[in-house]
Amino acid sequence: MTPPTEAGPTHASPSLERRLGPLDAAAIILSNVIGGGIFYVPVIVAALVPVAAGMLGVWVLGGVLAFAGAMAYAELAALRPRSGGEYVYLREAFGPLAAFLTGWTSFVAGFSGAIAASALFLADAVGRFVPAAADRTPILQLPLPFVPLVVTRQTLVALAAIALLSFIHMRGLGPGRLVHNFLAGLKVSGILIFLALGFALGSGSWGHVTSSSSHAVAAPATGWLLALIPVMFSYSGWNAAAYVAEEIRDPGRNVPIALGLGTAAVVAIYVALNVLYLYAMPLADLAVVADGRLTDTVAERLFGFVAGNIIAIFTIVSVAAGISAMVLAGPRVYFAMARDGAFLPSVAHVHPRYRTPARAIWAQAAWSAVLVLSSTLSGLVNYTGFAVVLFSGIAVASLFVLRMREPDADRPFRAWGYPFAPGLFVAASAAMVLHRLWTEPSETLYGLIIIGAGVPLYLAFARKVNR
Repeated sequence: MTPPTEAGPTHASPSLERRLGPLDAAAIILSNVIGGGIFYVPVIVAALVPVAAGMLGVWVLGGVLAFAGAMAYAELAALRPRSGGEYVYLREAFGPLAAFLTGWTSFVAGFSGAIAASALFLADAVGRFVPAAADRTPILQLPLPFVPLVVTRQTLVALAAIALLSFIHMRGLGPGRLVHNFLAGLKVSGILIFLALGFALGSGSWGHVTSSSSHAVAAPATGWLLALIPVMFSYSGWNAAAYVAEEIRDPGRNVPIALGLGTAAVVAIYVALNVLYLYAMPLADLAVVADGRLTDTVAERLFGFVAGNIIAIFTIVSVAAGISAMVLAGPRVYFAMARDGAFLPSVAHVHPRYRTPARAIWAQAAWSAVLVLSSTLSGLVNYTGFAVVLFSGIAVASLFVLRMREPDADRPFRAWGYPFAPGLFVAASAAMVLHRLWTEPSETLYGLIIIGAGVPLYLAFARKVNR
């Protein structure tokens, strides 16, 4: 397939609208990154790292790596300010097949699967106030071959959330930006209030921050390396602004600002939350907190009571913001693929009134709905989770390829710390993928099979384009 020119889309009219500013794009990053991980991963890290300062150091190191990746993406996005994120960078550096496989994985599991899982979790959170919303009793079963679909009240709530947010983002960047920024603002405000009240009024101890633990399950050096893996997964999503680069005003300036500001804000919030967790309880106690009880336990230690309903409301807002970010970002990948002839042609359609990739948005919503209704396909997300790290590492590696291939190209922004910072990110990504392959070979193999299943589809699209 012949790649499109750098001038822009092959379909001149209508086109996507450059309407997002740097703060809008940074809000997408904050919503996409800050999810459930920060509310359970600290327990895993505390069990692996025997010193409180070391635990905080792992989160700082993970933040440094995320920021290094963000700066590499900033250069790539400024150089190629088009929709699609790493799909665009892999296509330019490694060819259309590598690009297609990252887009295929994003559609099958990366975005759609994460949206489905988040929507089901959202229904469970709503169930605290409306028990029927979390009811998993089957109402209707569709016995399709290989993929049985089951309708429950929980899935109906999840489907309604996906449909509502997809409709909002389909209606244009105006309403989409308004709703998303509102949800992101509530999400960050809730965390900042929790931090402020915890440090100002909570009954904790700064001595916990310098404590050590006897519960570490690995030797110090090994434990810190193992702990870095879930920490990096908690940071994943820092690249979200790159997917909408084509809709950001003055992308050469504003995309780097958004990536830098959004990622730095996430790192600051994550480190501050971990300090608060340690302020509330010693490392040894943090390491043995029961699953799903971290925020409840911290609130009880700090304030003397469990703020269950307040935390549940925050959870609903937080998950909804995350779904909104993915509904906004994901379709830009499939839109870019279709525009290059690497996906269904109709998905390249831009709504003439709303100036959004409407059909790509609804295609993602439809597949997410199938994943919501099918327990058979829900495992796709678990099997392909490592692909987030794999493809982001390859995308950062493309920075080196394009620097060598196009040394004189106009680069509005250059990655900070090149070549050491992006090189460290690529090495860390490779180490995490290899670790996953070593520790979970069967699951990783299934994931590679799912990714590889995109090859015949790519060949089919390529033949159609080349006719």
